[in-house]
Amino acid sequence: AAVDAIAARMGRGGRLIYAGAGTAGRLGVLDASECPPTFNTGPQQVIGLIAGGPGAISGAVESAEDDTRAAAAELDELGLAPEDTVVGISASGRTPYSVAAVRHAAERGALTVGVSSNPGSPLGAAADHAIEVETGPELIAGSTRLKAGTAQKLVLNTLSTVTMIRLGKTYGNLMVDLRSTNEKLRARAHRIVETATGAGDDEVERALTAGAGDVKTAILTILGRVGAEEAGRLLDSCGGRLRDAVESARGD
Repeated sequence: AAVDAIAARMGRGGRLIYAGAGTAGRLGVLDASECPPTFNTGPQQVIGLIAGGPGAISGAVESAEDDTRAAAAELDELGLAPEDTVVGISASGRTPYSVAAVRHAAERGALTVGVSSNPGSPLGAAADHAIEVETGPELIAGSTRLKAGTAQKLVLNTLSTVTMIRLGKTYGNLMVDLRSTNEKLRARAHRIVETATGAGDDEVERALTAGAGDVKTAILTILGRVGAEEAGRLLDSCGGRLRDAVESARGD
């Protein structure tokens, strides 16, 4: 249900914003930072906010998790809008920064999600969608970077990945919206086009060159038997959804 709601808003131009403190905040920042290279999202489409600011990513700023005013101020600085989604992350579900972020987002009319490991928490109660994964006592008491942190990462991966699938960022299980910014990724782009089309190396290279390295364009030129310019037009008209563009090119 959360993914359905997030995807609908992002499809209308909304953003996905994570907010957390400590490990929870770092996991949000991590998931946000991995979306541009994987799904070619814009730098402001998926955002990670961490209590204490960027310095808290590599160093603990323990007192920052109690700063409820900072959570609201940081969201306001982003120009939070009703089409946005704020995902508060907290193992206990009681972290003041995370709860305040969700409550403030709700006041601004944004969609809210609470990710925690504690059923019936204040975070879950404040959110439109409560995702509460009970992980039980930690191996080291109080160290929520362990079981709770691992569960949070799985949940955030699921939220972002399935949302991006809904937005047409994939073709089957292929990540066709990746950015080919180095040799490894250029080789991956080649393999993706080859896998999606069954074309030989030379045809794949010609398609990628004609499409300025864009994987979706290359696949569409091969499967749809259209030029790169027409492929771009079809993708735009289909909202970037490659499968729809292929069907349109083929007249299916």
